[in-house]
Amino acid sequence: MTFFELLFFLLLLYCLVYIILWLYLDCNVDLWYNSYFGVPVSAMRGQVVWVTGASSGIGKAVALEMAKNGVRLVISSRREHLLDSLKRECLEEAKGLLSEDDVFVLPMDVLEIANHENCFEKVLKHFGRLDVLVNNAGRSQRASWEEINIDVDRSLFELDVFSVVNLSRIAVRYFLHQSGGHGHVVVTSSVAGFCPAPFSATYCAAKFAINAYMNTLRIEQRSIDVTIFCPGPIATDFLQEAFTAEPGEKFGQSTKNQKRMTAERCGKLYAVSIANKLDISWCGLFPVNFLAYASRYPGLAKIIFKLMGKTTMNKIREGKL
Repeated sequence: MTFFELLFFLLLLYCLVYIILWLYLDCNVDLWYNSYFGVPVSAMRGQVVWVTGASSGIGKAVALEMAKNGVRLVISSRREHLLDSLKRECLEEAKGLLSEDDVFVLPMDVLEIANHENCFEKVLKHFGRLDVLVNNAGRSQRASWEEINIDVDRSLFELDVFSVVNLSRIAVRYFLHQSGGHGHVVVTSSVAGFCPAPFSATYCAAKFAINAYMNTLRIEQRSIDVTIFCPGPIATDFLQEAFTAEPGEKFGQSTKNQKRMTAERCGKLYAVSIANKLDISWCGLFPVNFLAYASRYPGLAKIIFKLMGKTTMNKIREGKL
């Protein structure tokens, strides 16, 4: 066997192994590797992490995973009674690693942009510092493209994009001028932010937009760590609150009995991506991981999505395949 034949064989083997991993894993390869061999979440012990949208779902799972590893927390959402309950759970999970003062309940409606500075000051007053901002608050959507009222587009972008950008800018300015130029901004995006899903046009557009905002920040401010985490279908109450085509409506459907990753598994992977400061990561049960990888290669994505069609793609998205 010549050198070039050996090189070709090794390249072919490498590609084959990667494709098998795409099919087998429930997250991207880099995240999977770091979950076993990377920086453990426990290395973040003592840091201050602010999680918005923390009262349920992915935000709650991330907060609990952080608490388990002794990370000091700011937990925010509109529902204060659920935050109080989460605080008790965090302290139980911490098993003595955290005190009462190490979990700060900060009720907050992220849509009230004028209040962001005030909330940020409360965090600094309580802890004296902030190390990581996790922008997790947001809503999904289910609607046909041509039926969507433009006011829904505006409302969803206000929540999933503009509120995230505004709070992140406050954090970045703090990191640059008061924290030695270093800090970590994290956003909960979606696989739909780079792999468009049918019947969620506004949601997909919002996640594409927030990815672009954060990737640009990464280029401009090299001292700031930026992590984009992109879950696929997760077993939460996300669809209950999802936008539809009309203003004020909620989708109101349950995700029970659907094929979805558990919030706990998602929270653990999310925490790993934060601890390892990964640029972009994603997760989801088969075949979500494969489709996420395929979407990174436009030629391959065009072939696969054309073969699948919108019906099959929607079934995957709704956990019915």
